Amino acid sequence: MIKKANEAYNSGNFKTALELYIQLASDANPEALTSLGFMYQNAQGCEKDDKKALEYYEKAAELKQPYALFNLAILYMNGLGGVEHDQFKAHDLHMQAATREVPPAMYEVALMLERGLGCLQSYSEAAFWYEEGAKRGHLESFNNLGVLYKEGHGVAKDEARCFICFSKAADGELAEGLYNLGQLYDQGFGCEQDHDKALDLCRKAAYKGHTKAKEIIKNLQEDGKIVF
Repeated sequence: MIKKANEAYNSGNFKTALELYIQLASDANPEALTSLGFMYQNAQGCEKDDKKALEYYEKAAELKQPYALFNLAILYMNGLGGVEHDQFKAHDLHMQAATREVPPAMYEVALMLERGLGCLQSYSEAAFWYEEGAKRGHLESFNNLGVLYKEGHGVAKDEARCFICFSKAADGELAEGLYNLGQLYDQGFGCEQDHDKALDLCRKAAYKGHTKAKEIIKNLQEDGKIVF
């Protein structure tokens, strides 16, 4: 039945999906409980109900459902859905999700470790979790790992690896990755200096809404150095 429920959800038939997930949840199906939490949180096939969303996430988290742990962590990190803002709780939940192969949780754990949010700051541990996320194709993890390699925080400074990480993020059309790769080409850091390539990447980042890239392009236009 879970396959049928997932198919209904993926096809946009939220009403049917909700009914099937509710049936499955009565048997404490972790995936169904998690999906119900998400649907009530985002008003899919039902009215938005943060209380119910939290209830379902908590039940699924007790069963160690990876994405329930991750979604619950987001609520605690931001003080949403009827829970108090608690960075320590958020870090613990993200770590539980990260160890259960949830790439965005790996990124969040790394970010918290890098900034010392809800945990002791550790650049080396942050680098480890960014790399784990990057291994699974998580674009933001590639980008932030690239920053650590560029600055030599938690890892040895490595221009080549920095370039690879930013390239991976840029290949995935991540605005920050496009901008950072453009900066490398502009500086000749880890690659041959290429101002035209740098400008092209900066322009792409600007189109994606990157604030600094937009400012650079605007200033160049105003100075008459580029026309578009």
